[in-house]
Amino acid sequence: MKTESQSASIFNIAVIVASLGYFVDIYDLLLFTIVRVPSLQSLGLPQSEIDSGAGLLLINVQMVGLLLGGLFWGVWGDKKGRLSVLFGSILIYSVANIANGFVQGINGYVLWRFVAGFGLAGELGAGITLVSEILPKEKRGYGTMIVATVGVSGAVAANLIAKAVGDWRICYFIGGGLGLALLVLRISVMESHLFNQVKATATTRGSLLALFTNRARLLKYIKCILLGTPTWFVVGILIAFSNKFAREMNVQGNINPGDAVAFCYAGLVIGDFSSGVISQLLKSRRKVMLLFLALTAIMVAIYLNLHGASTALFYTVCTLMGFSVGFWAIFVTIGAESFGTNLRATVATTVPNFARGMLPLISILFVTAQSHFSLLQSGAIVAVICIGVAMLAAWTIEETFNKDLNYLEEI
Repeated sequence: MKTESQSASIFNIAVIVASLGYFVDIYDLLLFTIVRVPSLQSLGLPQSEIDSGAGLLLINVQMVGLLLGGLFWGVWGDKKGRLSVLFGSILIYSVANIANGFVQGINGYVLWRFVAGFGLAGELGAGITLVSEILPKEKRGYGTMIVATVGVSGAVAANLIAKAVGDWRICYFIGGGLGLALLVLRISVMESHLFNQVKATATTRGSLLALFTNRARLLKYIKCILLGTPTWFVVGILIAFSNKFAREMNVQGNINPGDAVAFCYAGLVIGDFSSGVISQLLKSRRKVMLLFLALTAIMVAIYLNLHGASTALFYTVCTLMGFSVGFWAIFVTIGAESFGTNLRATVATTVPNFARGMLPLISILFVTAQSHFSLLQSGAIVAVICIGVAMLAAWTIEETFNKDLNYLEEI
């Protein structure tokens, strides 16, 4: 039976707002990657500091902000509501974006990147949770597909705007302005009826401890996180260091990592849309995850064997590899559908941020492997591990398609 806050349309205001919110979220994350070097140069830092010291500090501080923010917003979303997270997170990272445009020194930059990361952490999980709970179960996959597809396209927009505008400060102002404009739209979004039902009871909500005190629940939580590992391996290692891999394979011409990222994310947009549609057609999340993980394995193998390839072929493979890891919509939807209403926001918000947080561990593994193997061999070894654990998780995790979300976790 449809609730008062449930809409049969996949284009209702909650889906639109969650999609645009994630768009601004991804815009900011990729914009920082694009403008990090030129912004630090304009602040007068030497190249040595940009490459390691201050540059690395900014990345790490933002990651800490994302991880802490994921924990905070996830618990907050289950305790206070999904809408409060959508409002609070976008307000914080919009203000941080604007503040980033005014920084005059590295200390201010570090502070506001932490604040931005903290704010950005809540957007996707809260949006996916809200959309999953307000749409009919047979259509919620389309809703989360729209959120992920529109959101990931923010990366393409960031790349285009950065090239068109040129001034990194103005790019940050644009991101902050887009976020603040969204707050007006969010006024008309209703809270999830499932959350309102639970809020009216004495049920324990938003307990992080509850995820670790039950063995079956913890194992399911870990599986949800591991599903996202290949995406960050591909984007954070193979694409981020595409120039190094290209040199190792004697690819013709110069490969620009920024362009490789743009091509990869273009593929991701199409992949997210496709995986969402295929999931609805097959009426399965697990089958699509396994299908796309198999495709990821094939594309990574092709990528690592592009010896002497042309620049055009290399970028084409980057695009197709991006398509193959375009299962973010399915990944976050599985997380939201796998847990009861009293823990759903906590899981849906922490899972993608912990998956992002796996990148430093993947990087350490990649660097360690290079002390014993070549660059290409190290890439292949880490690929087998990342894709392998994700395949195992997808194979053993429960099917959540058409699952009724009106239930609670026993805490």
